[in-house]
Amino acid sequence: MVTGPVQQPSLVARPRVAHPAGRPADPPPIGLPGEPRPAGLAGDVHALGRAVAVPSTQPRWREDVLLRLRPVRQGFAEHVRVTEGPTGLYRELLTQSPRLDHGVRLLTREHAVIVAAILAVQQIAERAGAHPDELRHRAGHLLRRLARHRRRGADLLWEAYQTDLGGET
Repeated sequence: MVTGPVQQPSLVARPRVAHPAGRPADPPPIGLPGEPRPAGLAGDVHALGRAVAVPSTQPRWREDVLLRLRPVRQGFAEHVRVTEGPTGLYRELLTQSPRLDHGVRLLTREHAVIVAAILAVQQIAERAGAHPDELRHRAGHLLRRLARHRRRGADLLWEAYQTDLGGET
C-alpha cells in the first residue's frame, strides 16, 4: 500500500527548434500536438529511441541517431556527476540509510557499463561501413540498460524515502 505521495516524471512541452541545416531538430512528435513529452535525460533517451526506430533507409538516419545520442551522453555524464560526486545523491542516501549500500554499489557499477555502451553506439554510428542492424542492436541494448538503470534508481529512492524501518537516523 502506498502511504506517501507518488512522484510522476517531469513533463514539459518542448518547442520545436530549427536545425542549422534547415531541417527540424526534433523528429515528428508522438501523440497529440502540444502533448507534453519527458524532459531532461528521459526525454533525450526517448528521442534516441525514436531516431533508432526510423527505417535505416531514410536519408541521414545514421547522422540523426548520432545527433540524438549526443544529449544522452551529456545528460548521463551529468547524472553520474550528480549521483556519484562528493556531495552527490548516493553519499546522501548512504548517510541517511546505510542499508542501501548494495543498491548504491550496483548503480555505480552500472554507470561504467552504460558509459561504455554509449561509446559503443557512437563508434558504430560513426563507422560508415557498419551495418544498420548492428547499430540498431547496440542502440537497443543501450536503451534497455538505461531503462533498467532508471527503474533501479527509482526503486532505491523509493526504498530510501518511503520505507520506514525505524531505528535509522
